[in-house]
Amino acid sequence: MPVGRATFAGSPFLGVHLKVGENAAVVPPSTPGPLLHLLESLFHVPLVRTRLFDTEVVGSFVTFNTHGVAVGAYLRQSELDALKAVGPVHEVRGRFNALGNNVLANDRGAIVNPDLSDDAVAAIGRALEVPARRGTIAGLGTVGMVGIATNVGVVLHPKVTEHEARAIEEVLGVPAHRSTANFGVPVVGACLVANSKAILAGRPTTSVEISHLQEGLQVFD
Repeated sequence: MPVGRATFAGSPFLGVHLKVGENAAVVPPSTPGPLLHLLESLFHVPLVRTRLFDTEVVGSFVTFNTHGVAVGAYLRQSELDALKAVGPVHEVRGRFNALGNNVLANDRGAIVNPDLSDDAVAAIGRALEVPARRGTIAGLGTVGMVGIATNVGVVLHPKVTEHEARAIEEVLGVPAHRSTANFGVPVVGACLVANSKAILAGRPTTSVEISHLQEGLQVFD
């Protein structure tokens, strides 16, 4: 079954600590061996081990697709070098370094926090080689925390409006679905990681939530 449950250092908020895409996964150096094995067996992508901004919460700080990587400015050189294993790396200057929290992207488009500057929005679009559009989910600008997208589906905070959902579907080119994870937590992007092959959710995620996530992300046995 291409669905798993886990924690990172006791935390069920896997999307804060990890970032998974179609071509790679970025994980902190402290990721324990059993979790590394689970990631490899589920996603079948290379694992890139690095800290970002000298922290372990790499999922919050980076966004990428198969075209490129967008990350805030002023990373250590060793961190930038590690990310080059994922794809071409573009540093985005501005008030927001936590691009993983503020960008929801796949290979077709990107939804970004409306508070990002025009220059930052344009830089994200160039980095990922997709149209980048401002948007919210349930009125929240931290779209990477309250949604999770792949090339086949997107799952959003259950209070997303119809207008928001339609805009996201148009930009990302995939159908939108609503769900919680981690036993009722609406910030689904912070709770799990996924690509078009598999889903890894926080351990408290219920069987009903798993079913919704599978439907939304089109991941089945």
